Amino acid sequence: NCESGQTLPRLSSSNLPQVRTSIQLGALTCIVFFLVFILDNRFRVLPDAIHNALPAHVPGLVITDINLATCSSLNILSSCKLDAQKWHRVEKDLYLNKGWLNNAYIHVERKRESELVDTDRVILDIKVGRLDPATSEKNQGAERWESRRGGIWLKRTSKRHASDSAKAITAVDVLFGADAVEARPGWEVLDQPILLSNPGDNQEARLSIRRGPHVPIERPTVRVNEHGKFKIMQVADLHLSTGLGICRDAEPAGHNGGKCDADVRTLEFLGAVLDSEKPDLVVLSGDQVNGETAPDAQSAVFKFAESFIKRKIPFATIFGNHDDEGSLDRQALMQLTQSLPFSLSLPGPSSVEGVGNYYIEVLSRKSNSHSALTLYLLDTHGYSPDERQFRGYDWVKKSQIDWFKSTAQNLKQSPAHQGYHHTRMNMAFIHIPLPEYRKEGDIVKGSGTFAEPPTAPGFNSGFKQALVEEGVLAVSCGHDHVNDYCALSKSEGKDAKPDLWMCYAGGAGFGGYGGYSHVIEGGYHRRVRVFEFDMDDVSIRTWKRLEYGDREKKVDEMIIAQGGSVVAP
Repeated sequence: NCESGQTLPRLSSSNLPQVRTSIQLGALTCIVFFLVFILDNRFRVLPDAIHNALPAHVPGLVITDINLATCSSLNILSSCKLDAQKWHRVEKDLYLNKGWLNNAYIHVERKRESELVDTDRVILDIKVGRLDPATSEKNQGAERWESRRGGIWLKRTSKRHASDSAKAITAVDVLFGADAVEARPGWEVLDQPILLSNPGDNQEARLSIRRGPHVPIERPTVRVNEHGKFKIMQVADLHLSTGLGICRDAEPAGHNGGKCDADVRTLEFLGAVLDSEKPDLVVLSGDQVNGETAPDAQSAVFKFAESFIKRKIPFATIFGNHDDEGSLDRQALMQLTQSLPFSLSLPGPSSVEGVGNYYIEVLSRKSNSHSALTLYLLDTHGYSPDERQFRGYDWVKKSQIDWFKSTAQNLKQSPAHQGYHHTRMNMAFIHIPLPEYRKEGDIVKGSGTFAEPPTAPGFNSGFKQALVEEGVLAVSCGHDHVNDYCALSKSEGKDAKPDLWMCYAGGAGFGGYGGYSHVIEGGYHRRVRVFEFDMDDVSIRTWKRLEYGDREKKVDEMIIAQGGSVVAP
């Protein structure tokens, strides 16, 4: 204040460096915040908690509006995220992060029905297309459809609470591919893909919607049938993609005029053999998802799950080395699979290494809780954690073996096992073969083909011996697609006796490698393996079913257990 005679304080030369540093830090902070803002708008780099307080699909909510936000790398001010106070973003880039310049995201406005106000309008129907459904489709009457970007059309109620809760759209998701299907009850995939500018070669992005409230899922019970039998179909290495998939080593080469969409042919085969065999349980023993070609793993998971769900067949999954190489890690894949109807999949104890270490009790034919058969499923992980010393693939860890042994011993003392007054049986499923699969002298002639060296782990953790000690009769794996033999291990010493069957299922999917025509005459044909348990004579019979040729033939059929014991064929 000059008029009062006061003078302004002057900065001493000693304070100048501090001021300069403060200015530089402030400028740097502003630049960082600006970059994070731009990156988050395009690639979502901030944690979920910052974006939305509610998860993707919340019970008790209805959808009141849908919008599509696009952004371009040519325009740094464009945003792929709308106001988070109003909009929830479906966290899937409609270009699957493959758009050279563009990204796009679906946003939904959602509210609890109890919180709707007079101005809210609940969505009753959604369609996708270039033309107004009121003029392009029949039986629309005087219905009014509202247009949104991407060719999305909404039919909304005009009055508060005019909607029927069973018909209102309560959740929205995005799936990908011309072959996208829904596996969740109450959900449906819309016929037409979202209309994007410059879609290129990207997979079609499709809206999937749920009508009405969330449908709770109950874990199914599996039981020996009235004839005393229980049939398991092992499906190994489906290698499904996002979209139709590309066939690898399809045989015969000229089949269907040479046209081959991997997932279409794989799922057609799967459906045919399911209808023929009518198994009581399907075990998927890893590499259901071909991670490299599955930028939306959820779409791939739903394709195999839908095959079982629509037939009301319980199924259980473990993972291979490729499942988690796509958009979802093992935990997310298991959470997704576990949430589906007819799924018996479980993550297993968090204290045990891996995801998917669990067991399934097959109950006796009577309406009680007594267990006639126990199935153990274990995660064999992916690639070796010590490539310098043990090249190749990972192995069953000590914590898993300890869990398996303690679980097996505790189950033997449980009322469910003690109450079953007949001979019980046990079996195990893994993805990567055990080191003992390499013993060519144990391979049983006529059991299948040894076409490629088993890619078992270089380190032997002793799981095979644990299986024998706990009375498991057979273990079956996948991983090496063109091997489908069974090996019979024997105990050591003068009185050596058969103690464990070790089988391969053979690869089922056209998205994974096959071929080997230089070893297999006519090349490798995709297949599945069946195990039939007969609880009356306490036996196990196994055979394979092929995709090409005589599909009804039981290939390499043999008995591997009799009277509750391992037997040679």
